[in-house]
Amino acid sequence: MSYRKGHNFSLKGIDSTHDNGVDYSKLSIERLEELWKSTIENGMHGLCFSLYEDGQKPGDVITEEQVRRRMEIIKPYTKWVRSFSCTDGNEFIPKIAHEYGLKTLVGAWLGDDPEINKKEVEGLIQLANEGYVDIAAVGNEVMYRKDLSEDELLDFMKQVKEAIPSEIPVGYVDAYYEFSIRPRITEACDVILANCYPYWEGCPIEYSLQHMKQMFAQALQAGNGKKVIISETGWPSHGTNLRGAFPSNENAMKYFINAQKWSQEDDIEIFYFSSFDESWKVGPEGDVGAYWGLWDKDEKLKF
Repeated sequence: MSYRKGHNFSLKGIDSTHDNGVDYSKLSIERLEELWKSTIENGMHGLCFSLYEDGQKPGDVITEEQVRRRMEIIKPYTKWVRSFSCTDGNEFIPKIAHEYGLKTLVGAWLGDDPEINKKEVEGLIQLANEGYVDIAAVGNEVMYRKDLSEDELLDFMKQVKEAIPSEIPVGYVDAYYEFSIRPRITEACDVILANCYPYWEGCPIEYSLQHMKQMFAQALQAGNGKKVIISETGWPSHGTNLRGAFPSNENAMKYFINAQKWSQEDDIEIFYFSSFDESWKVGPEGDVGAYWGLWDKDEKLKF
């Protein structure tokens, strides 16, 4: 996610009289916590599944029992679950989600290792053909990382589309702006899966909802009539600030409440990032990386 540091938020054109979400100016911290609790208990469209416990990291093989335990925690709060990989235990996520009556956005994690890519794509195709995939995501932020060329990604998308039932939408996940500058990829998507993070663009919490709405609108324009889903958004509860964006419990609660209120009022499909804090993310993202969860690393609701 940290690539968005390169896209700076600007106050230019922001009118503070526009809807920036709930007016928090008169709310005590106790009232804010109550509002956050009632919001999460009211449920959300989608939630990104955090697989790894403290001391675990991508590449570790995770058991079905661990996935099931975490799925049982989140299932009362969401209608959809998003997974990021189809190997090393990630394949249990859509299977158990469907068992519990949840819908699935299932991703194949593509990178610069051809063997891993082959296994991921084969895993996604198998899960889809077995009936565990409601939306298939071929790759996540591959264009940003420059792990593949556009042609290579398009080939993988074509391979998946041809191998799975035609009624399953196929998309690609990346930052909202990538769909404006990569029309071939946008055209290949049945659905636009846009990551929208005001935090990573240094946006102050006061303007974060309006900025996310602008991100969504840009992806919508690029999609030219295609459905747009916000595949990731969130706000860290702890860590170092990024320009005007400050991690804190208070800001994380405010952002979550605003995002869910907008999602419900305007029927915007959002996958919130993330379910649980994951310590391994400190490496790639700095100290904020470990604090994106609605639950902490010990699987307790934070606030």
